[in-house]
Amino acid sequence: MAKVKKAVITAAGRGTRMYPATSTIQKEMLPLMDRDGICKPAIQIIIEEALDSGIEEVCLVVNPTNRTQIEQHFAPLSKEELRIFKGKDWALLESARIQQIASRLTIAVQHSPEGYGHAVHCAKDFVGDEPFLLMLGDHIYTSAESRRCARQALDVYEKYGSSVSAVQQTPSELLHLFGTVCGKRISERPPTYDIEQIYEKPAVEYAEANLRQTGLLHGMYLCFFGIHVMAPAVFDWLQYAIDNDIREKGEFQFTSAQERLRASGERYLAVETNGERHDIGIPFGYAQTQAALAINSVYKEQMLASLVRALAVPQIAIPEPFKDR
Repeated sequence: MAKVKKAVITAAGRGTRMYPATSTIQKEMLPLMDRDGICKPAIQIIIEEALDSGIEEVCLVVNPTNRTQIEQHFAPLSKEELRIFKGKDWALLESARIQQIASRLTIAVQHSPEGYGHAVHCAKDFVGDEPFLLMLGDHIYTSAESRRCARQALDVYEKYGSSVSAVQQTPSELLHLFGTVCGKRISERPPTYDIEQIYEKPAVEYAEANLRQTGLLHGMYLCFFGIHVMAPAVFDWLQYAIDNDIREKGEFQFTSAQERLRASGERYLAVETNGERHDIGIPFGYAQTQAALAINSVYKEQMLASLVRALAVPQIAIPEPFKDR
């Protein structure tokens, strides 16, 4: 069984739900204070998740607009920046860390927005015939154990030698946001399943009839967590969709390639991840992500004290959120 050395992180989305902030800064470059207390763009935090999980090389799939911003971030400090940071050892150490990351990066460009499946396909030459870790460029993870969330999925791959998707128990009212799976449980620790069906963002009625998972509370389903360890054969099914122009809502979907891979006879597993996913691609998710990182950071005590003080202050009127995001 081949060791998983490569990761693909898709970061080609336009971030329309985060407008107007994303009119000047790409979604993946939005800043967050990480658990170590350092302020970083989201994409760096995601790359570090992969590297900390044992990945050696990372391919970022970007769009023509955000490529410059991302490459600029991972460039060495200029002479002027070195002058500004003189004597600030923490900044110079962080710059060195960024250069270590940059040495492991490959950039692939999705020139037109044709869907998540198409974005993944752009990394085909980078992956070659090796298994790979696949992550989203707008999901941050907080693990409930010492292993990173990505590492948890990689460990299941190494145990069974099959493609595996991280999943999380999710209530029915959120099914419209996630790919959903069901299958036969084959292990309790961690809860692991042989997938028998994959369906992209099902209606509640369809899920109740076809995707109920034995052992879960009523109204709860196994939904994708945003981390997958894939056999390279998934590119055959992505290529099949592109060659035959098989689109859904005008785009090439990755979930359909996953289902075709499973239906072709290749074993495909799901594992419940011991952690939380945070979506920075929506306003509330972005705020929630920062809160989660802060509460799990070196500033945990200060953050909790600040939240207590904020909750003790009378609240001003809160405007209604936009309904069409």
